[in-house]
Amino acid sequence: MRSITRAALVGAAALPLAMAAPSLASATTAADVTFAYSSSGSTVSNTITNNSGTPLQCITGLAPAPGGVLPPIEDTIGPGQTIYETGVIPTGTTVQTVTGIPDGAYVVLASCGSLDEPMSMWASDYPGLETYLAMFPFTTYAVQQASWVATLPAAGAPAEAPGVNFGS
Repeated sequence: MRSITRAALVGAAALPLAMAAPSLASATTAADVTFAYSSSGSTVSNTITNNSGTPLQCITGLAPAPGGVLPPIEDTIGPGQTIYETGVIPTGTTVQTVTGIPDGAYVVLASCGSLDEPMSMWASDYPGLETYLAMFPFTTYAVQQASWVATLPAAGAPAEAPGVNFGS
C-alpha cells in the first residue's frame, strides 16, 4: 500500500511540472527575432530571422521621414504606416518586401507578434519606443536593428556614377 501512496504523491507533484513544461518551452527572448533592412529603387526589403520556434505575424512599414531625418516616435506611430507589407513569417529566415514605394524619405519600421499564447511582440528599436512597449499587456522586445531612414530615388533618374568629377 505504501508504494501506491508514494506513486500517487509523485504523480500529483509531477502533474503541475508537466503542465508548466509547454509554457517553459515556448518562452521567448529578445534575440529570437532580428531584422535587416535594405533598399533598391522603389523597393525596401526586410530580412526577418525568426528563431522563436513558431510562426509570427510580421509587418514591415514605412512612414514619412521629412528631410531624411528620423521623426519623433509620436509622428510615426500616431498617423501609422500607410505603406507596408504584412504576413505570417515561418521559423527561419524570410525576406519581406515592400514594392512600388513613391520617391521620398521614409523611416522603415518592423514588428512581429506571436500568433498564439503566450503573446510576445518584437519591434524595431526607436528612440522613445520603451514607453509604448510598456503599454502592452504581454512580453515585448525592442529588436537591436533600429528603425532606419531610407531615401528612395526619383523614378527613372539616372544614378550618379561614383568617382565622376564634372568640375575642373
